[in-house]
Amino acid sequence: MPAEIVYVTTPEQLEHALDIRQEVFVKEQNVPADLEIDEYDVISDNVHHILLQDKDQYVATGRIIYYNSDTAKMQRIAVRREFRTHGFGRILLMAMEERARELGLAYSILDAQCQAEQFYAKQGYEVISKEPFDDAGIPHVRMKKTL
Repeated sequence: MPAEIVYVTTPEQLEHALDIRQEVFVKEQNVPADLEIDEYDVISDNVHHILLQDKDQYVATGRIIYYNSDTAKMQRIAVRREFRTHGFGRILLMAMEERARELGLAYSILDAQCQAEQFYAKQGYEVISKEPFDDAGIPHVRMKKTL
């Protein structure tokens, strides 16, 4: 059975998304917990959380916020370590882009960790920041794609 895309609509689903982010960003990458969780970690018309489920477990998550009137900002994209290199990141990103198109948005931007820049480039994103910048102690670049 292929991975299932789950649009987060319940507090329980949101907790699963936050658990994945806690595992990947806080425990694995040492991002301070108070930086990882923010005002967008709610169920709202202004933010769209997505989970990716494989068989009986959630393996990846991401969220979309409105950057401006025609651009989605893809954020908090995380795949559990044991599920990396199996294509789940690509599937998740494609689902997020499709959701952004459904919302009527024309562009997608994201702040990619420099170590993931090539992954996003393969998905059609181009670097638009002049140089890398620090976010939570990790070097990032801003990237953009036309949806």
